[in-house]
Order: sequence, then C-alpha cells, then structure tokens
Amino acid sequence: MVKMQEMKISSRNQVSVSRMALQHNFRCIRERVGEGVEVMAMVKGDGYGHGMLQSAVAFAEAGCRTFGVAELVEAVSLRQSGITGAIFVMLGFEPDEARLFFDYDLTPIVFCEQDIEALSGVAVQRGREIGVHLKVDCGMGRLGLLPAEVPGFVDRIVALPGISLAGIMAHFPEADNRNSVSSHTVFATYERLCHDLGERFQGIRHIANSGATLHFPEMTCDMVRAGIALYGYYPDGTRGPEGEQERRLMSAMTFTTQVIQLKDLPAGSGISYGHTFTTDRPTRIAALPVGYEDGYLRDLSNRGAVLIRGQRAPIRGRVCMNLCLVDVTDIAGVQAGDEVMLLGKQGSESITADEIAGWMQTISYEVLCLFGNNNSRTHTE
Repeated sequence: MVKMQEMKISSRNQVSVSRMALQHNFRCIRERVGEGVEVMAMVKGDGYGHGMLQSAVAFAEAGCRTFGVAELVEAVSLRQSGITGAIFVMLGFEPDEARLFFDYDLTPIVFCEQDIEALSGVAVQRGREIGVHLKVDCGMGRLGLLPAEVPGFVDRIVALPGISLAGIMAHFPEADNRNSVSSHTVFATYERLCHDLGERFQGIRHIANSGATLHFPEMTCDMVRAGIALYGYYPDGTRGPEGEQERRLMSAMTFTTQVIQLKDLPAGSGISYGHTFTTDRPTRIAALPVGYEDGYLRDLSNRGAVLIRGQRAPIRGRVCMNLCLVDVTDIAGVQAGDEVMLLGKQGSESITADEIAGWMQTISYEVLCLFGNNNSRTHTE
C-alpha cells in the first residue's frame, strides 16, 4: 500500500495576532498607572479572541505578574501551561472545586457564603491559609454584595479558619465614558465602604477597568484590571488622545481572506439571498470565502466594507454562512487570490474593530471575540 504524503491545509481566512502590539499595550498601561500600582491582565474570553495562553505569555514577558480569568477551568489551564504569578478567578466556583485553588495556587473572588465556607473547609483539612478577594456591587447591578451586606460578610470571613480578606474589588458601569457622573458616585461608594471597614481590611483595593485606567487616574487604587486596552482598543470606541502617539495603544489583531472568484454583472442584477441589493450599473463582484460561520455576521450585509489593493470595497447583498460578495468595480486589477483585509491596515487605509462594531451595532469586544474564536489564528512577533 502506498502511503500518501501528508499535505498541510489551512483556511483562507486567517486571524493574526501581534505579540509586539500586546506587549506595547501592556507597557503603556503600566506607564500610565505608575509605580506601586499592579496591572492585572484580563485574559478571559480566550484573551478577548487573541488566544488566552499566548496573550498571557506575551504579557508575562513584558513584566505582567497578575492575570484575570472568568472561570476556574481557564485558571487551571493557564497554570498547567506554565503561567506563574497570581491568577484571579472572577465568576466563582462549585463547592467541590474549592480544592483546586490550593492545588494550583489560584486566587478566588468570593461573593456568597458557600464560597468562603468551602475554601475554609479545604484550608483546615490541609493546614493551609488562603486569601480571598471580596466582590462588591457599588452601582454595577451585577455580581457582588451590596454595600450594606459587606460588614457582616467580612465578619464571617474573619471568623472562619484558614481564610483571610486579601482584597476588595468592584466594577464601573460607565467608565468608558470620560464624562460619566456615575463613575464618581460608584468610586465614592467603594472608597467609603473600604474606609468604614477600618482595621478589618488592610488588603488590596481594585476597581479600575480599562476605562477607569485610561480616563480616571485618581481611581486606580492598588491594582487595575486592564482588558480591552491590552488588545489595542479604547473602551469608548475612539483611537485615543491626539498628541500621544508614542503612548497610543496598538490594535493587535488582523483578519484576512482572499478573493476566490470575480464576475461581471449587468445593471439590474440581484445579489445574494433575498436580492437585498440590486446593481444600478454594470458591476464587478468579488466573492470572498468568509461569512457568519467565521464571525463575519449578517449584520454586515450592505453595511460593511473590506480592503482590496488598499481600497475599500463595499459588501453587496446578504452575508452568507461561508461567503460574502463585495463590489470591486472601481478597483483596478483585482484578481482571484488577492489578499482581502477584513480587519487591519492595507496600504494607507485601515478598518478597525470599532468601525466594524459600528456596522454591526455592537462593541469592539464582541467583534474581536467573534473573529478570534471562529478562525485559524497565528501569533507573530
């Protein structure tokens, strides 16, 4: 029997992530907060679509010592892959999973009675101590204890053997807005809560997300939790302050595909499902092998655009599961096989996740997660 030679096959749709950009962004955040303030790199959501482990490694090489994830399974995966330093688990855990915090030296965020009881039980069994961080709700209306519940909960932590209160965290609902009034209100509530605990709490205070880190430097406290900013995007959808070029964040992700067919259609031709677009002139259409399976959603139908040969080509008709169609009538020389930039820079033109988010009526976070988690992904220097 003749053994067939294996051939490496890859998708035409490729997401590329720049390690250099990730590290540049981490250094920008660290410079902004200054000495004495720890920077937690949020790598949940598979590193916002950039790859959880690869992003954590890049940040660690740039000096990061603290990481944040949503679920315990993510934290264990990071530790098993060799990530050192502190790893915070934000979304709690099942009581029978408490032992994993000791097995893998992880930091629990707690917000309910069963959390601290389970951790205390394992700590006593093993003759160990563990520090917990308490999640409080100072105006987010999401996870966490309400301020009135905090004193009694802290008393319970103090009374339980084997655990201690190592930190208190909260979250901002509108810190992406530089002019938000609620951010000051939330911070005042948080500060008062920490102060009123007196000697019962001498731990780490952290409330600032990317928005607060960038817009409200007086709210950085002892540690900031940077998320979207580490991946090169400002949470308010801008491209950052003018006149700070050397400190401006750099988008780390690009998304490319290629032209697979060209055809010339006469005026009056319907395009794609439902004929939601009809040509009003002789039109050259390029077919691209990308669609909503790849995170390029139907919301981009007749709204979005791509870059081909450094020029914008608008999407015509509905985006399909694996295909979309763009108008290249005004772009000279387009051929099958040409690179198409869906996200990133080509020539002097660029398309950002913020612009795509505008077309999709969402935010850059969702765009990056969609693209990064639905396509072949490579990491470059």
